[in-house]
Amino acid sequence: MRLTYVTLFEGLIASYFEDSILKRAIAKNLLEVDFLSPRDFTTNKHAKVDDYQVSGGAGLVFFPQPLFSLLQTLKKQSPNAYIIFPTPAGKLFKQTDAKRLAKKEHLVFVSGRYEGIDERVIEAFADEVFCIGDYVLTGGELPSLVMSDAISRHIHGVLGNEDSLSVESFENTLLEAPCFSKPPLYENKSVPSEFLKGNHARILSLKNKMAESKTQYFRPDLFSRFRVKH
Repeated sequence: MRLTYVTLFEGLIASYFEDSILKRAIAKNLLEVDFLSPRDFTTNKHAKVDDYQVSGGAGLVFFPQPLFSLLQTLKKQSPNAYIIFPTPAGKLFKQTDAKRLAKKEHLVFVSGRYEGIDERVIEAFADEVFCIGDYVLTGGELPSLVMSDAISRHIHGVLGNEDSLSVESFENTLLEAPCFSKPPLYENKSVPSEFLKGNHARILSLKNKMAESKTQYFRPDLFSRFRVKH
């Protein structure tokens, strides 16, 4: 999969791919990452990409010309590019979206700054708009990384053990069961004794019950949906 980030601040995103799982995915040619800057497409003689709102009000907005030129060029070069805008107005990004988008050939994340992006750009080019939560950030780079990280994990070969995907949080409308490592006893706190007996059927049953209890306590909204389905 190719991931393209449209951003003024390449360094905020590029460093995330310099370690761990996604670095290995790039080395194995499972991921390709590139960057495009609106400043390289502006016709403004001072290389500006933002201007005041025509309606008045605080803050600057990305004016349309640089992004129109950039995205039109991109679509000519990559007709299958699927363009995503992180914005508070978007629908909440979920695990089902990550799994679905992992099947795309080329994803493009357009990161706004300041007061946002001229709405005409979004109307003209957005295939989807997403929000990662009910709060406001200083730019779209973090939401873009959050989404692309979640998506990348569902590309075949990116994770060392893909079996872990089937028991993660939000699968089957539940949070993942609590997990424990060695040693079995630490600071007078023990792991559940059933985990030490080697009966995998009973361990699985206990994990399912623990997942339900954890979801009911931390995310009653998810638990309600789980109860309806079951």
